[in-house]
Amino acid sequence: MAGKRQVVVHEDDIGMCHGANLAFADLTADGICTCGAVMVPCPWFLEIAEMQAKDPRLDIGVHLVLTSEFKNYRWRPLTGASQASGLVDGDGYFWPTAQEARAHAHPDAVEAELRAQVEAARKAGIDITHIDAHMFTVVCPEFVDIYVRLGIEERVPVLLVRQEAAYGNIVRAPEMQAAVDAAESAGRPVFDRILETPWTRGASVEDDYRALFDRIGDGLTYMALHFNAPGEIEAIAPHEHGVRPDEYALFKRGFARRQIERLGAELIGMRAIRDRLRAAA
Repeated sequence: MAGKRQVVVHEDDIGMCHGANLAFADLTADGICTCGAVMVPCPWFLEIAEMQAKDPRLDIGVHLVLTSEFKNYRWRPLTGASQASGLVDGDGYFWPTAQEARAHAHPDAVEAELRAQVEAARKAGIDITHIDAHMFTVVCPEFVDIYVRLGIEERVPVLLVRQEAAYGNIVRAPEMQAAVDAAESAGRPVFDRILETPWTRGASVEDDYRALFDRIGDGLTYMALHFNAPGEIEAIAPHEHGVRPDEYALFKRGFARRQIERLGAELIGMRAIRDRLRAAA
């Protein structure tokens, strides 16, 4: 793929709230959002399942959840809120941070929960095109083998990235590098880089996202974005100061399409990558 730029414009966190679902439907219809991943334990998951039933062409994966990061808007494991599992805090919700989940969650309980989320998505009618990780928690060294194994069993790509600093502030451990190396050896998809929503504002929204698009290089780029129509998100995440609605409005105005054209890049969804993987197998 050297010399060719392919870009997945992905919406993380669909199913988290109604505004995320509205933004996904709208920007997918516009042709700029190529896919998204649903948070199965969240309150608005069933709306995404309903969208899929009405439009089977929607490209939807499972955004595996082990954390619940907002102060007053939280969710619990599908497998129950047993303290013995290590999956939940003292109030019975997923831990707020990846670090807390890593410190407390028992791998057997993690595997049971992740399998339950995938199975619930399938039973709801989601045509699962890929699997990825909310807050990158399941790509941590304690859980990455479970994550990879699920992708192999489901015959779908999982989000793995060559880029050294791919997972935010999670230090890349030998277990994570081994997962990337094994995927490459087996011919499974590995992304060259991941570009995430700019969570702090610089000079302007346009400048922040122009700089983000400028980081797209040759190969396969995964844009982990967080579009949200305005409404309830301002109450859910007031600390983000409108980041998600700003992102949605910017992409709605055609900014992203102009950047893709400027870079000579090709938009691609995860269904195409999944289908290539299955055809090769």
